[in-house]
Amino acid sequence: MRKQKGFSLIELLIVVAIILIIAAIAIPNLLRSRIAANEASAVGSLRTINTAEVTFASTYPSNGFANNLAQLGPGAITNNSATSGNAILLDGVLGCSSASSAGSACPKSGYSFAVNGPAVVAGTPTSTYYSNAGPLTVDQTGKRYFFSDASGVIRYNTTGAASSTDSPLQ
Repeated sequence: MRKQKGFSLIELLIVVAIILIIAAIAIPNLLRSRIAANEASAVGSLRTINTAEVTFASTYPSNGFANNLAQLGPGAITNNSATSGNAILLDGVLGCSSASSAGSACPKSGYSFAVNGPAVVAGTPTSTYYSNAGPLTVDQTGKRYFFSDASGVIRYNTTGAASSTDSPLQ
């Protein structure tokens, strides 16, 4: 009788079953980690937006705060000079350089960002702004919605769009 070398079908099935069990344990943890990373990125991006708004208001005092992300971003600049229409305070991703309209929400790291302000009155600087970040797909890219305004406090809500009345981040 000749002895064959190699693995039997049973041994291979056992190895595949072990790999599947390990994957079933690891994949949910990986998804939770990605959600946590996206939420941390969203909070960091809101902090960046707050800093850009303060810098914009300081640089262009006759305008006050910017009413949208496109004003804070690079826009379609051709000569690398900042203006109140494209202040180059945010990168092209967060600053909506690819958005079709100035008021569009800008996606980044699983979240959609938007900045809004009160209606612009000619000759009067804008005195406040509101920035929001919401997950692109709830429970896949993020679980919490975030909000910030001219106070600089970042607030969150787990059930829907966050507002100034929600709990601040600790």
